[in-house]
Amino acid sequence: MLAPVREAAVAMKRGLPRISALSLSLATALAMLGGCKSSPTGDDNNPGTGGASATGVGGSGNVTPGTGGSTPTPGTGGATGMGGAATVGVGGRSGTGGAGLGGATGTGGADALPTRTAIISAMRLANDYFMAKWPDPSVPITTNPVRASHIWTRGVYYEGLMALNSVDPLARYTDYAVSWATSHAWGLNGGTTTVSADDQCAGQTYLDLYKIDPQAIRMRDIKTNIDLALTVAVPSAWTWIDAIQMAMPVYARLGVITGSTSYFDKMYAYYSYTKNTTGGMGLYNKTEHLWWRDMDFDPPYVEPNGQDCYWSRGNGWVYAALVRVLDILPASDPHRAEYLADFQAMSEALRLVQRTDGFWNVSLHDPTHFGGMELTGTALFTYGMAWGVRTGNLPSATYRPIVVTAWNAMVVNSLHTNGFLGWVQGTGKQPSDSQPVTADSVPNFEDFGLGCFLLAGSETARLARP
Repeated sequence: MLAPVREAAVAMKRGLPRISALSLSLATALAMLGGCKSSPTGDDNNPGTGGASATGVGGSGNVTPGTGGSTPTPGTGGATGMGGAATVGVGGRSGTGGAGLGGATGTGGADALPTRTAIISAMRLANDYFMAKWPDPSVPITTNPVRASHIWTRGVYYEGLMALNSVDPLARYTDYAVSWATSHAWGLNGGTTTVSADDQCAGQTYLDLYKIDPQAIRMRDIKTNIDLALTVAVPSAWTWIDAIQMAMPVYARLGVITGSTSYFDKMYAYYSYTKNTTGGMGLYNKTEHLWWRDMDFDPPYVEPNGQDCYWSRGNGWVYAALVRVLDILPASDPHRAEYLADFQAMSEALRLVQRTDGFWNVSLHDPTHFGGMELTGTALFTYGMAWGVRTGNLPSATYRPIVVTAWNAMVVNSLHTNGFLGWVQGTGKQPSDSQPVTADSVPNFEDFGLGCFLLAGSETARLARP
């Protein structure tokens, strides 16, 4: 369904006429992008002909813009040409375009968001590909060594699956998750004494499944493990920022389920130590509002262009963790305001470095260092910004267009007709790892990238019309 869309993007990159590439993709773009409004040409900095600011490439060709496109007053609409009807471009940001064929006037590019049905269809396509490839969720993961299937990469996938289930509730999703957890006796990789946040990641899904069906076994091991962590005097275990996403939401869930604030308090102790102390100065740059992945990347380490190294997915992990905590943390928690302030400051820092095609580079402050499309960081940022818009914690006029552009970019460029996701950086800790990343490169683990995509889709779907 989406291959022609991605092929159109490739054709444009190869220098083929834009109109021809888009003409090839029209039917499939309509199917997956949900019949959205036609757009005049533009980029992130320059307005299109009929919009208040940039919209996408979808309306280029023989489209005549509406006469009232630059104001909130609907225009009379323009004639539809090749590539113009209902096609959403990749680089679109916002606009108050006139109401022509393809949609009514919208503010901030909101009418460029596909329907909820179309977004869920994209999520289903990607997830069905994975479930068909892994029909037995208990099967170990074989890359270089053989690993049990409840390591962090698979844990992130199940976070995404549960997010998909929240907007598209189907028994086959929860059955698949229960089968996975049962095959591991609801236990942790490393056992109940592990101190690794990676090992604790599976507990997020165990606890979500416990809320659906509160059988004691479902939270037995993860609660035992975290209860041990509550006794640790110096909360220094999260020495890399990925750990914040792997473990922090576990503490939040246990606090909500049990009603004990001890989990919230220790969660903050771990978060604060990583933010302010790890490596001597903490891993959070309080000026640039982004995170160094671990102490190896603290200053004086710099990227080739002399800027600090802010790895996209690492920052995405922190960003997603803040969302997953804030979404359930009681308003009375004394540290909620700090989490929200960090989330909002990160949002602004990330807004400034989004690529014009909707993605984010693997190196957030050095676009020349393995620059290009990358799905995982982009998906995590999309997830967070969509949640922020939905909950009123980010201004819709500023961030909704970013979400729209990012989601459409991932669907058009990453999602293959069979559900495979391209442009996924495999495991690593920095921009140079698991390179090259391309539309067709297969990462060493296919699960966590899908989890990120499903998280993004779940919140984007909540912003969309039915």
